[in-house]
Amino acid sequence: MVRAAVLPAVGAPLEITDIELPEPGPGRVRIRLAAAGVCHSDLSLTDGTMRLPVPAVLGHEGAGTVLSVGEGVTHVVPGDGVVLNWAPSCGGCHHCRLGEVWLCASALTGAGGIHARTADGTDLHPGLNVAAFAEETVVAANCVLPVPDGIPLTDAALLGCAVLTGYGAVHHCARVRAGESVVVFGVGGVGLAVLQSARIAGASTIVAVDVSPEKEELARAAGATDYLVSTATTARDVRGLTDGQGADVAVECVGRAATIRTAWESTRRGGRTTVVGIGGKDQQVTFNALELFHWGRTLSGCVYGNCDPVRDLPVLAEHVRAGRLDLGSLVTTRITLDGIPAAFDSMIAGRGGRALVVF
Repeated sequence: MVRAAVLPAVGAPLEITDIELPEPGPGRVRIRLAAAGVCHSDLSLTDGTMRLPVPAVLGHEGAGTVLSVGEGVTHVVPGDGVVLNWAPSCGGCHHCRLGEVWLCASALTGAGGIHARTADGTDLHPGLNVAAFAEETVVAANCVLPVPDGIPLTDAALLGCAVLTGYGAVHHCARVRAGESVVVFGVGGVGLAVLQSARIAGASTIVAVDVSPEKEELARAAGATDYLVSTATTARDVRGLTDGQGADVAVECVGRAATIRTAWESTRRGGRTTVVGIGGKDQQVTFNALELFHWGRTLSGCVYGNCDPVRDLPVLAEHVRAGRLDLGSLVTTRITLDGIPAAFDSMIAGRGGRALVVF
């Protein structure tokens, strides 16, 4: 039996309880978690924005140590440090064959399986494949990647979602070039990773926008050259900081219709607006046909940073080792499993950066 954070039903309070994990069967790996990040995607499962089977053990951004492996697993052995990959690609579907592994049609198939049981025998699913909000987890072998050399396990947890997403939004989706201007909406864990990645890309002006004035210090430490508290005039204010043109690139990390619209309006004519935030179906964004023609902007969604974790983890590790990427600075709160409900409340209220569960 191990302790875990269980979502009993959509809209129900999270329960910190004991669960019974099976031993790893063929092609599976058992891991002792070192740390797990509390991501907005976990919150999206609790409120039904993202629909996956429940009851479930939540948590998808984590790292830990291999305890045991099932038959056929050869790329990791007991004692290895690993990063959890919550969206493993199958390699054979239409998108994988195109090289778009972040859109793999089978990436979340594992979330429908039975992961563990509660003490009373209730079957539990692995929320986003890996069930990282637990002292230990058992996952498919393709959900684990070796931790790159020189990266502490607790820091490595952040590589599993926030950093891959933020880095990829800048380098793979928006393709920020040296000297360009970037505006980032939402200074949470992913937003902070976007800010650092924009700095790594050589952006000249980097504007951070958030509803909270308390996040300015965090944003500037991550690379923001300017900070704006969100108001009705935000788009105009961004243009004022970018020679009256608007930013070359806007990255939206919130997932709200109003914020997406403001990001669009903050982008210069011919610029790129990238949406990272996960919004609900009720969040309708409208455009008129004339403005789409006139402004010539590109609006694109961004799934998991358009990343291939196998390819991108070593690149991120090199940035960390060289001091260009500071993983620890993304974390504003270190908690235990019992602190996850309060961390959800802080996300809803827009407080802080990443909360990290440390085991």
